[in-house]
Amino acid sequence: MPQTSVPVEDTSSRPQFCKWPCECPPTPPRCPPGISLITDGCECCKMCAQQLGDNCTEAATCDSHRGLYCDYSGDRPRYAIGVCAQMVGVGCVLDGVRYRNGQSFQPNCKFNCTCINGAVGCIPLCINSRPPRLWCPNPKRIKMAGRCCEQWICEDSKKPRKTLPRHISPSASEGDIESWQKNCIVHTSSWSPCSRSCGMGISIRISNNNEQCQLSKESRLCNLRPCEANITQYIKPGKKCLAVYQPQLPVNLTISGCMSTNSYKPKYCGSCTDNRCCTPYKSKTIIVNFQCPDGPGFSWKLMWINACFCNLSCRNPNDIFADLEQYHDYTEIAN
Repeated sequence: MPQTSVPVEDTSSRPQFCKWPCECPPTPPRCPPGISLITDGCECCKMCAQQLGDNCTEAATCDSHRGLYCDYSGDRPRYAIGVCAQMVGVGCVLDGVRYRNGQSFQPNCKFNCTCINGAVGCIPLCINSRPPRLWCPNPKRIKMAGRCCEQWICEDSKKPRKTLPRHISPSASEGDIESWQKNCIVHTSSWSPCSRSCGMGISIRISNNNEQCQLSKESRLCNLRPCEANITQYIKPGKKCLAVYQPQLPVNLTISGCMSTNSYKPKYCGSCTDNRCCTPYKSKTIIVNFQCPDGPGFSWKLMWINACFCNLSCRNPNDIFADLEQYHDYTEIAN
């Protein structure tokens, strides 16, 4: 039976699109409204991102903010010049396992997850045990034999006490859970870590807080710290970290050549001279209105940092379950 040959990539005839040292124009280009201003694929110069149907190369990259990628399949065997195409129905990879777009799965007994266009959203299954409220000075979550979900108890100096106070019966608690669930258990996941450690990036979350009660992907802008700022110079003598950095003057935010209609004095996470990393500890989401030159305006959600924490144990950004741990005052920490 004849075997079909696989086309081999021909690198000998591939043109060289990147040149070093970099030769960039004195001023960056002015992109049309809605077109992203990005760094080219050579990591040299600013350029306007290629759009759907445009030719793309290793230097002229497609607009990832619009979910575009460079499809080189039409340039075999060189694979040098492609066409910007739309990513539709992107699958997900979690712990080495690939899942289809729209596929629901249970990675462990505590979470039920869904793959939505490259993002994994998870709903906690351990929702029946609620933490004690103000009546309990010492809440503690313990592992019960033969059960997947931990249970909350109220631990005092004398003896452990069950989660419910004595004047509330178990049946009353069950009724409260039923009224809370109603016809749809509304769940909104935590925002994912920012896609960039400096400069403007994207953070995503999964929520079913809509009329259809269907999980959908939401996104917001995020900027942990400016790339061009040398934050370490502001660290006080004798200190190793600056948790929060805030410029003295207000600035207008920019994205894709469009500018915010209002000026802001955002706070950024700082840096350390040792091995610690500074990440947001308290934040909220605000709406920022942008106006494009000679074009329509638009609005974007933006992460607004209130406080940061510098820590030796830098969290693994791939640990999507870290933010799903339930604790009674978590909503006061990040929302």
